[in-house]
Amino acid sequence: MKHIDESALETDPQARYEFLAEFIGFGPDDIKRIQSSAPHLGPRIPELVEQTYERLLSFDATARHFVPRQHGYDGPTPPDLSTLTVDHPQIQFRKDHLNRYFISLIGRAYDAKMVQYLDIVGRIHTPQAGNKEINVPLVQMNALMGVISHALIQSISEWPIDAETRLRTIQAFNKLLWIQNDFITRHYQSVA
Repeated sequence: MKHIDESALETDPQARYEFLAEFIGFGPDDIKRIQSSAPHLGPRIPELVEQTYERLLSFDATARHFVPRQHGYDGPTPPDLSTLTVDHPQIQFRKDHLNRYFISLIGRAYDAKMVQYLDIVGRIHTPQAGNKEINVPLVQMNALMGVISHALIQSISEWPIDAETRLRTIQAFNKLLWIQNDFITRHYQSVA
């Protein structure tokens, strides 16, 4: 039986990532599958981003988080939910972030900097980072991750690849998204 320093899991993102990756079996082969999916996923990223934002803006509970000024955004903000559209400049700003997130998943090395990135993706949606006024409830973050997971699986199922590669690619992204979801959830333990 392997010993795990559980206190480190709560304080050290790298230790947390290493434990999760080992426990669920997210390893070099999975990373290679994710990175080698770039020729298929890359051209589809804009479509995945659009689908995600159409879904986010179709519910007031998720859309309301895009009315306050987003961290790093300098343009006009929507006065209220009724004026918020998928074409609003602030939504475009957020779409650009999601676009970069997908590119990071397929294009970055899975090293300590990537672990920090996965962690900040979780923290940025809480008052702990970015705009103190933005506090996306965990249920909505889980809903977002579900939408992203579904969109990725749907996309992968349409790629011109053999069935074995398709299955292994879906499994690799699934493991990664579970790790990402944990890096989101960890920042809600002190918020709730």
